[in-house]
Amino acid sequence: MPKSKRDRPVTLSKTKKKGREHKESIVNGIRELVEKYSSVYVFSFENMRNIKFKEFRKQFRTNGRFFLGSNKVMQVALGRSASDEIRPGIFKVSKLLHGDAGLLVTDMPKEEVERLFNAYEDSDFSRTGSTAVETIELKEGPLEQFTHEMEPFLRKQGMPVRLNKGTVELLSDYVVCEEGKPLSPESSRILRLLGIKLATFKLNLVCRWSPSDFELYREGLDLSDVETS
Repeated sequence: MPKSKRDRPVTLSKTKKKGREHKESIVNGIRELVEKYSSVYVFSFENMRNIKFKEFRKQFRTNGRFFLGSNKVMQVALGRSASDEIRPGIFKVSKLLHGDAGLLVTDMPKEEVERLFNAYEDSDFSRTGSTAVETIELKEGPLEQFTHEMEPFLRKQGMPVRLNKGTVELLSDYVVCEEGKPLSPESSRILRLLGIKLATFKLNLVCRWSPSDFELYREGLDLSDVETS
């Protein structure tokens, strides 16, 4: 009987080496591009959607590069303090790389970068586990947006429904989701069926570094928060 691939031993030293080499490749790539391009931005994101982000990135394909992934790796690439920063003052950028954040290095004029980021916003269906931004409640009565074939599926999602002369009928008021609470798999499916998009994919500029200046975009931040090395 042939051995299962799952039973094959894995040499941990090799996987660790590959992981280290990958991180080193990212660090070197960031450092090379910081030398090449004139500005470095930190941005944060909400409700990331990979396909939509890929479309947004195309606007920078000829004069910029995005980095997403480990904040620690990006911090190492730039330098975490004034003593190990790769360019003067760029350690301030590292201090703002936390949470859902990424880097953009580019030669695009700052006014154009700001315009593209500020203008971008895209609605999408909320995913399971995300926090509902508002309460959605369905009132008792006919649900004419659903065909009669949908009635068994809706019942499986926990909705109190029945067929009444071929029309799906809600037997009592039903709360699909509550503001501030995480979405269940059933709530997420029902919202999708209803065509209700509660998630907004947004990209927000946090700061900009160039050889001549450093600028903060996020409200509530002060230069004193990042200037200490």
